[in-house]
Amino acid sequence: HVQLVESGGGSVQAGGSLKLSCALRGYTDEYCIGWFRQAPGKEREGVAITTAGSGSPSYADSVKGRFTISTDNATNTLYLHMNSLKPEDTAMYYCAAKYRLFFCPSRQQEYKHWGQGTQVTVST
Repeated sequence: HVQLVESGGGSVQAGGSLKLSCALRGYTDEYCIGWFRQAPGKEREGVAITTAGSGSPSYADSVKGRFTISTDNATNTLYLHMNSLKPEDTAMYYCAAKYRLFFCPSRQQEYKHWGQGTQVTVST
């Protein structure tokens, strides 16, 4: 049974940084794991996706160069390092996981397991 618990959200001024954490349980190296976000009135979108084992991460164009996804296999934790935050990054952030078939998709509809979410608010 896959379980995900996010933490680390909060409020920050534009240009600041935050680090989100996601504690993972019940997954294997064959899983896709990643971060998604949903702003009010908008669809949930993929932010950063990687594989629990090895593999190159993928990023949404809007966060490339500012956000970094990483994993700590010793503690079973997924991270999202967010730098140069902008007001448009304000959203509820979720970590998610799915068993990988051939590749790791960015569509949220493909993911079966979700955390409860953590709010990120970026002010001007």
